[in-house]
Amino acid sequence: MKNRAFFYALVAFIATTGVVLATLRHYETGMPFFSNERMQIWDIEAKVEFMPTPQTPILVSLNIPDASSGILYEQSVSSGYGFNISYQDGSRRGEWSKREANTRQTIYYKIQLKQEGLSGDESYMGVPEAKILWSEAEALAADEVLKEAYEASSDEISFTKELIKIASKLESSKNSSILFRKRNYDDVLTTLLSQAGVSHRVSMVLRLEDARRNQSLRSIIEVKNGDGWLFFDPKKPTPIDPKEYFFWSRGGKSLIDLVGASNAHVSFAMLEHNIPAIEVVKSSVESGVFNFFSVHRLPIEEQSFFKILLLIPIGALITVFMRLIVGVRTSGTFMPVLLAMAFLQTTLFLGAINFIVLVAIGLMIRSYLSWLNLLLVARIATIITIVIFLVGVMAIVGYEFGFNSRMSVAFFPIVILSWTIERMSILWEEEGAKEVMIQGGGSMLIAVLVYLAMQNGYIAHLCFNFPEINLIAIALMMLMGRYAGYRLFELYRFRDFRANS
Repeated sequence: MKNRAFFYALVAFIATTGVVLATLRHYETGMPFFSNERMQIWDIEAKVEFMPTPQTPILVSLNIPDASSGILYEQSVSSGYGFNISYQDGSRRGEWSKREANTRQTIYYKIQLKQEGLSGDESYMGVPEAKILWSEAEALAADEVLKEAYEASSDEISFTKELIKIASKLESSKNSSILFRKRNYDDVLTTLLSQAGVSHRVSMVLRLEDARRNQSLRSIIEVKNGDGWLFFDPKKPTPIDPKEYFFWSRGGKSLIDLVGASNAHVSFAMLEHNIPAIEVVKSSVESGVFNFFSVHRLPIEEQSFFKILLLIPIGALITVFMRLIVGVRTSGTFMPVLLAMAFLQTTLFLGAINFIVLVAIGLMIRSYLSWLNLLLVARIATIITIVIFLVGVMAIVGYEFGFNSRMSVAFFPIVILSWTIERMSILWEEEGAKEVMIQGGGSMLIAVLVYLAMQNGYIAHLCFNFPEINLIAIALMMLMGRYAGYRLFELYRFRDFRANS
């Protein structure tokens, strides 16, 4: 009883491990469970134009998105410029350099990204310093605004909403408040938030709109809200949906710095398109345990090998089910799996013909060798040599008839095929032709089922991209290995006994 409980607990553990690992891989890497899933991808291009100072070295420093913000790849298009990426004060910057230039210059920075929406940086918890030092009159006006917003609010979020309402109203009125007459609106608003002790940050974003050109960065304000963040348009008190925007930079860092040039203008263009999600995952620059233990990291040649190898457990599972549960008899334990692998190369119809012809000719030759009273080793070696010769003949015939692309009969496991001929010949002598037909037909039936499973795109996708799925196959085979009841074919054979009981 204890052994049985331990066995079922072990099987459950193996199956659960397979499911959990596959689920974690899906959520950690984005690998889709369905091969036809598609993902929204954005191509964004930053165009930088500037006027160089004659006979002066040029250095252009552009604030660019962090590599962890969903970027699949990035590219610089700038003729004659050197390009490097550096990190300054926590921001990532692209730097273009050139000895000198005389006419107006244009450089491009392109990225492709999967948009997952803006998210707050949990490590940021402080209140930024005020950007503006008020005069005495401005300080009094600022205190009045803060007092009005404070009295009409109950927490930092409602305070921010009220402050945005008051500030936008004052800024747009004809008799603008003294705070906004000579000040930038965003600087005034963030200074008021800092003065009130509100944890916030200014970010520069792009609104995602397909086929949009000549777009400029716009600022949003991120306000800490418990464990998360809320995003506000500086002139609208209602929080915005971050999924409609792409974060370009955070923290109020300068967008562009120039040395040896002036009059810079930065504009953005974007284009949306959908591509298969699996291609996005394969090209992702992200790292992690599941990306490290991924078949996609192998060379293409080895990936092709594993694409077939990882399907073998599915073939083994089908074979175990058909033999132990259904009761189909086969010639050899896993001969059907090897046949199915051969059919993947030759197609089912031509592969079946090759197999039947080779086995039929081999049986006739083996019968003659038996009449010659050859020993087993010499008989098997002779059959292997003859089978190889027959494979060559069939390949040449196939080529002459235009079937060379589908007559890869050399893929057939020659040694196993020779042993199959030997086993069937002995079976013929001991049990008769009927048993040979039953076991040969059973092998062909299971081989066809395994071939159809291996050809299924969904099964192939799961086995190749989620190798841990094979743990579930192991658990199922272990369960069937403990089955000791009647096979389905045996129930059919003994149906008369059941009817009379």
